[in-house]
Amino acid sequence: MAVMMQAFYWDAPIQENKEGQWWNFLAGKAPELAASGFNALWLPPICKAALARSPGYDPYDYFDLGDFDQKGSIKTLYGNRAELENLIRTLHANNIGAYADMVINHNSGADEEEVNPLDNQKRWTKFSPKSGKFPRDWNCFHPSRYERVIIEGENYAGYPHLCHRNPRVYEAMFEYARMIIEEIGFDGFRFDFAKGFGAWMIGLLAKYRYERDGKEVVPFVVGEYWSGPNDIEGWLDRVRAVTDNQIAAFDFPLRYKLKDMCDTLQYDLRNLTADGSVVAKRPFNAVTFVENHDMRDKEIINDKTLAYSFILMNEGYPCVFWHDYYNLGLARPNSPNGLDALIDAHHRYAGGDALILHADPDLYILERGGFEGQRGCIYVLNNLGDKWSGTSVKTRWQNQKFKPVAWDGHDIAHPDERTTDGDGNAEFPAPPRGYAVYAPA
Repeated sequence: MAVMMQAFYWDAPIQENKEGQWWNFLAGKAPELAASGFNALWLPPICKAALARSPGYDPYDYFDLGDFDQKGSIKTLYGNRAELENLIRTLHANNIGAYADMVINHNSGADEEEVNPLDNQKRWTKFSPKSGKFPRDWNCFHPSRYERVIIEGENYAGYPHLCHRNPRVYEAMFEYARMIIEEIGFDGFRFDFAKGFGAWMIGLLAKYRYERDGKEVVPFVVGEYWSGPNDIEGWLDRVRAVTDNQIAAFDFPLRYKLKDMCDTLQYDLRNLTADGSVVAKRPFNAVTFVENHDMRDKEIINDKTLAYSFILMNEGYPCVFWHDYYNLGLARPNSPNGLDALIDAHHRYAGGDALILHADPDLYILERGGFEGQRGCIYVLNNLGDKWSGTSVKTRWQNQKFKPVAWDGHDIAHPDERTTDGDGNAEFPAPPRGYAVYAPA
């Protein structure tokens, strides 16, 4: 099992006084992140944006990675190409992968307005980037001669919306993806605002035969399709129809369940057992998360470690948010009460089948059966705010001692060890408004 980190938050270099130095800053953190158990970092957009201090979600020049004097700066908010390449080398030296944030539909910062002859509307669609690569005009955007009837995807914030069916656009996006994997050294893609373009485009970029150092590279691919479970499932089906690669989606439906669990009084934990999330139906296609850079006005306020315990003990590919880990201090190294302990438990124990042993409005108990080197575990989630709670459940282990390896809540007293009887039964409690993870001793 693996754990990803979103290695930035909105305006992170500005907030942390690291403008133009984020790539160098992350390189310095690589040994620490590896020791904490992170297997991959999702990095922010790498190219020059419309504004000097932009986080990058308004791309202007896809092939300027911080080396051309344009849009008010030479470096991007995060650094330049040489620093980015050094970061990727450093991550790889510490056995950490890197995923690039792909913003391939909406553009900004055009140099001139033009009239689109198809609808006689004037728009900012004339781009003359100093890299000299991918200059574009109105016919690279919607509406375009290359799409007579259907305009694929939703528009974003009124930005010019790339038409991927234009061969110039199609070729530029392929070249951009090829550069990211083969030259810069990334290991995968996170596609921003996947609603904004056809699923076929992700499928084709995913299945291209990338090569690096004489070896084929199959990128990890995850899409941000911010919608409900049925829409995400439909999108995954559309992508799967054009590639046999494994494609993942961020589990937004689960994230909103987790917010309700943390911030809603008397939340019924049985909601966590129901359908309505990506991980419940397609665990191998789910990237689970608690927060991201877009949740600034939708963040979880209370008992956030409950949500992290759920994604780190359950199936799916969990993603930890930099701001939660570092700025909110939830890592809590050298303690059983933080994310570091949960990440360690995830790697050591939380493998194999996930089986819900008990669920009622206030108590949820999950068994992970174990897989290869992971021995399995029992995860207990207690929604009661005033007392420890647990119940006897039947596990797959007979006469087995269990030790608590991670726990947190409104009372962080050390849980007792537990031992199953000859039929595999034992009672497993968790702290008030808290969780506990028990592993075979």
